[in-house]
Amino acid sequence: MNRFACAALLFVSAALPAFGYIDPGTGSMLFSFLTGIAVTLFFFLKNLIIRLKTRGFRFGKESSGTGQGVVFHSEGGQYWNVFRPVIREFHQRGVPCLYCSSDRNDPGLSFVSDSVATRYIGEGNKAYRFLNFLEAEICVTTTPGLDVLQFKRSPGVRHYAHILHAVTDATLYRLFGLDYFDTVFLTGPYQAEDLRTLERLRGTPTKRLEVTGCTYLDELAARSRKDVPTADGRTVLLAPSWGENGILRRYGTSLLRPLAESGYRLIIRPHPQSFISEADVLRRLQEELATYRTVEWNSDRENLSAMARSDILISDFSGIIFDYLFLFRRPVLYAKFDFDPRPYDAGDLDRAPWTFRIVEQVGHPLMETDFPRISELLDGLRDDREKTAVIDRVREEAYAHPGEAGKRIADILLRLRKELSPDH
Repeated sequence: MNRFACAALLFVSAALPAFGYIDPGTGSMLFSFLTGIAVTLFFFLKNLIIRLKTRGFRFGKESSGTGQGVVFHSEGGQYWNVFRPVIREFHQRGVPCLYCSSDRNDPGLSFVSDSVATRYIGEGNKAYRFLNFLEAEICVTTTPGLDVLQFKRSPGVRHYAHILHAVTDATLYRLFGLDYFDTVFLTGPYQAEDLRTLERLRGTPTKRLEVTGCTYLDELAARSRKDVPTADGRTVLLAPSWGENGILRRYGTSLLRPLAESGYRLIIRPHPQSFISEADVLRRLQEELATYRTVEWNSDRENLSAMARSDILISDFSGIIFDYLFLFRRPVLYAKFDFDPRPYDAGDLDRAPWTFRIVEQVGHPLMETDFPRISELLDGLRDDREKTAVIDRVREEAYAHPGEAGKRIADILLRLRKELSPDH
């Protein structure tokens, strides 16, 4: 391939349109193909140049993260609570690292520390380019789908680690979500079994599975004991997941309208990805419910305030179900329907995901036939306290080492650095 072809290839990959979310189920196959060639070409030329001991084309430290031992990558500010306990540990220990985000308004970019550098890396394909050319010993991210489509394993990164941002099944990511990571930090011990099963079924490399607890839940738990709003006795929070199995797309106003007319205040909190992948659905629903003064659409960066202000949660298979139960122990209604697991890793397993098995024990089913009598159903749940013992047991399975996740993850990352670079 001559230098003009190389230049053209890099130009095309730089000009592709941007998307706001790194997700293995969406995006451009063409971009994936071109960026794979570009990454391979870049590192080939870089190594050749080093071998010839000349000064040629390369990405410097400022643009590629070169020289960093650990790089943390966040898709957006909504994940700052996931990273903050770990970043805080690096800061307190004086260990250098880089925190980069695809969200210009990510509060993590304002973290002040002599040892923690921060950087906005752009959205969509600009973020992909940064990640695919990254040079670091360890890259830690909440983004699934490494080496599936756009998010490629960079030859300049020696180890990839994934932090789960929900206490639900690790197999509820889109297909192959965690297959090619080297380490996965689990929130609870139950998540390991299914990941090991997928490794055997698919013949993928054995990952390090570390049960560290849940960083963001540690953050919310600490704050929930301080100044948070209180519930008024008649407020419902509807907080679903996104996609074709989510409540908003599946039921729409057939559920939302009866809720709006139930006599309860309704807080609708879509999944952050819904604002990107289902923006047209949200616009339509907002227009259809615009006349109801008791309906509030919530898009706060974090969900603590919305949970604290509500008396009952309605959801589907979203991790907020367990956040709500573990933090507030208030009643949960879960939409009961035939879940289609085929787009998810769980579709390759021979049993229902833990989330669906457990939610039947800790929540109350909501059938489509219940929608017309939703007010009566809500009235019967407000004083429900019968599931406390079950919630305690489930909490032990899904939320290990409360309050310790940040320290445990930092300890493991620093041990990994020693293994990768013994002279460090």
